[in-house]
Amino acid sequence: MGKREKRAYLEAIRGRYRKSDRAGKAAILDEFCAICGFNRKYAIRLLGKPPGRIGRKPGKKPVYGSPELLAILKTLWLATDQMCSKKLKAAIPLWLPHFEAEYGPLEAGLKALLQRLSAATIDRLLKAAKTQVGKKGLCGTKPGTLLKNQIPLRTHHWDITQPGFMEADTVAHCGNSLAGNFVWSLTLTDIHSSWTECRAVWNKGAVGIVAQIRDIEAKLPFTMQGFDCDNGSEFLNHYLLRYFAKRPVQFTRSRPYKKNDNAHVEQKNWSHVRQLLAYDRLEDPRLVDLINDLYVNEWSLYQNHFCPTMKLQSKERLNSKYRRRYSAPQTPLQRLIDSPHVSRLNKEALKTMHQTLNPFKLKHAIEQKLRAIFQFVTVTSNVRQRI
Repeated sequence: MGKREKRAYLEAIRGRYRKSDRAGKAAILDEFCAICGFNRKYAIRLLGKPPGRIGRKPGKKPVYGSPELLAILKTLWLATDQMCSKKLKAAIPLWLPHFEAEYGPLEAGLKALLQRLSAATIDRLLKAAKTQVGKKGLCGTKPGTLLKNQIPLRTHHWDITQPGFMEADTVAHCGNSLAGNFVWSLTLTDIHSSWTECRAVWNKGAVGIVAQIRDIEAKLPFTMQGFDCDNGSEFLNHYLLRYFAKRPVQFTRSRPYKKNDNAHVEQKNWSHVRQLLAYDRLEDPRLVDLINDLYVNEWSLYQNHFCPTMKLQSKERLNSKYRRRYSAPQTPLQRLIDSPHVSRLNKEALKTMHQTLNPFKLKHAIEQKLRAIFQFVTVTSNVRQRI
């Protein structure tokens, strides 16, 4: 007997059960349990319930079950590039005013519910919408054999209580092959604030790398005090050594084959580069200017002003497991404004700029520029295939 048949049978005998005496109820109950296979106590509860309550989930109504709430949450999640629940919880108060400007005002109760959402509830509500992305690219780090004695290993921890100490890395946009010429992305991230800047270069030559580092340093809202990189040849060269020798910047490198030494920038390679440009092969030099136009303007403002990040506070080992504790999510902008090591003028400039920004407009501009970039990539790929 199926579920519908059992429910129909229950509705048919309920009235007779309620009107019967003790012996009649016992006979009906025996028959009901024998036919449907129910436990006797469960059958008594079913027969004793009013007709309108059959099939209703026990307990109070769900607080966050409205379709409107789920639709708004999903829109915010997709707009923030599928941010994790803990970061999204911190981002919702930053994004809601701009959401209302973009899509219209929200009801007061719905707005209050969105701001009350916990990280676990966000995970539960978005479970059906979450997608899995798997696919890893190729490593393009070519060991640099020069200057290893002149550029020391970073064997101590920097003073990361103030901004200015940065880690650097490069990402290859090579597709499935490292052969030939293609675009690379240079990523610099500040350890204290997580402020991150990206630039595109052609073939990661030393001259191009130094030029982009100079451009990044000129646009930073703080002074660079340390520069740590891996052992790639794009960093271990005389051009970069002479550039940092002119100023009091600590130039250090990580241990070979130890990615955790540069963990802060390694994780930004995914969130700031791969999530934006994916794993396509970018082999036309004209793409460098298009990508840098996106990196310097909308992408930098979007990531540094509206995307919260979490910082590791402590890590301890308990038997075979590690317990990690993280700080509350904050945007890089918020960390710089809270830092006493950033000048008042720079803070005022950052606040003034932030007031003019709308994350939804930035996302729209990012998508437009990405369409132009990937349309150009598709066109060049088709031309190559025809040739």
